[in-house]
Amino acid sequence: FKTFTFAAALDDGIVRMKDGYDASKPLRVGRFTIHDDHAKNRYLTLPEIFTYSSNIGVAQMALDLGGDRQKEFLGQIGLLQPTSIELTEVGAPLVPSVWRKSSTMTISYGHGIAVSPITLASGIASMVNGGHLLPATLMHKDEGWNAGVRVVSSSTSRKIRQLLRMVVSKGTGGRADAIGYRVGGKTGTAEKPTAGGYSRKTLISSFVGVYPMDDPQYVVFALLDEPRGTRETSGFSGGGWVAAPVVKNVILRTAPLLGIAPSKENKELYQSVALMIEK
Repeated sequence: FKTFTFAAALDDGIVRMKDGYDASKPLRVGRFTIHDDHAKNRYLTLPEIFTYSSNIGVAQMALDLGGDRQKEFLGQIGLLQPTSIELTEVGAPLVPSVWRKSSTMTISYGHGIAVSPITLASGIASMVNGGHLLPATLMHKDEGWNAGVRVVSSSTSRKIRQLLRMVVSKGTGGRADAIGYRVGGKTGTAEKPTAGGYSRKTLISSFVGVYPMDDPQYVVFALLDEPRGTRETSGFSGGGWVAAPVVKNVILRTAPLLGIAPSKENKELYQSVALMIEK
């Protein structure tokens, strides 16, 4: 969900890539405390907030964006209604009945809202394909059958592609890096809802990957329900540890079948963003 918060704020001119937020300490909102799993405990630039997946940074960005605009944007990209795919077994998103300040802050990183995997994948596709939301479908259509609806500018889409690539090359999604296929993506680690709150011990861990990042063709979304850490994951069970490798392996298996040959990466495409990230 950080991807959508960044896209909305960048597209509206609320923030620029060279901006940042103070993530030196947790945020307190009502009875909740927002903290970072990969805390740097300092001021972070926008690329750093995205690459290190800072809840603290993106929550402040959402406040600058505003709850009304946040809700409007999520609706525009289809996250507040069932997807259009040709299946009857499609669940409706779970959203707050009242969109409070705390909702704005936590929804900025995906807490307090629930959407289906196909809805999320469609939303991510619209962020990286130049900014057009295309209806999800199981039917084969001729190329250009539907131009979709523009939801962000091509400039914002390019910035999101840069940020997603940085997550894999320098951040929390490194285990999704299928060499030669220029994978970009974002981790997702959500506590499962329980009676009266959330369980810290049971997670839904996911990773959404896009490739090839300089000319996106495919989105791969992997979700694991209540994964457990192993020796190979150093005991961790977050999305970057357990779901990112799944996406990597799917890409390595399917890319040759889809006719996508591995190639060298255009480093210049990501250089400006990389310079804003801590070496």
